Amino acid sequence: MNQKKIRVLLADDYQGFCAMVEDYFEQLEDFEVVGIANNGFECLDLIEEKTPDVLLLDIVIPQVDGIGVLEKLNKNGKVSNLTIIVISSLGHQEVIQRAVDLGAKYYILKPFDLDLLAERIRQLNGNKGETYYEKKPVAVQRNDNLEVKVTKIMQQLGIPAHIKGYRYIRDAIIMVIQEIELMGAVTKKLYPLVAKKYNTTPSRVERAIRHAIEVSWDRGDFKEMQKMFGKSVGFQNGKPTNSQFIANIADKLRLEVKNG
Repeated sequence: MNQKKIRVLLADDYQGFCAMVEDYFEQLEDFEVVGIANNGFECLDLIEEKTPDVLLLDIVIPQVDGIGVLEKLNKNGKVSNLTIIVISSLGHQEVIQRAVDLGAKYYILKPFDLDLLAERIRQLNGNKGETYYEKKPVAVQRNDNLEVKVTKIMQQLGIPAHIKGYRYIRDAIIMVIQEIELMGAVTKKLYPLVAKKYNTTPSRVERAIRHAIEVSWDRGDFKEMQKMFGKSVGFQNGKPTNSQFIANIADKLRLEVKNG
């Protein structure tokens, strides 16, 4: 008996990115890319025409942006029929929250791992009735084993253990694994939580994490970077943001914990 394929519509104005994502999904037996939209009007038309299961929606697209698309889908009642995943290089908390309020089930910051994206689609498409984020933390083996896993990755990426940002990144990743909602409130919640633990300020946490990532990117083993972010999109354009770096590692470990 043939498995029903997950029908995916991609809305992004970067054609090179679209071609890469389409090529990736064509290799998977359980996915079918039913359309690619390069602007908001085209996206809305293709939703009507192709009736996809999943919409991968970039926020910054021409004519009608991603938020505008979500607003129109809410007005015409189509949002409830779609699993909407926002893919964007924008990490602004207000934008992310607005997308969530308008019906996005998940967001993933560019750059991201395509294997991770496929796994998220499978999870979310199979649980259409679920709310945006998983409300229950992953059943992790408490912080001891998790710290070992995070520490190993950070060592592989060349983040020196003696700098403050090392501890801040480690704890931020663990917090996000246990409570994924924090990725939607990095500035307002995640940094203050880390700052409170170390009796410092959120702004110092942010700066220290940024410094640690810069050190890793400038002095670390690039082969290890490629192993960790092998199918990532956009790292060739520069260093990842704090949010991108934390989210990418946290999601990898989160899946590993679930599957382990």
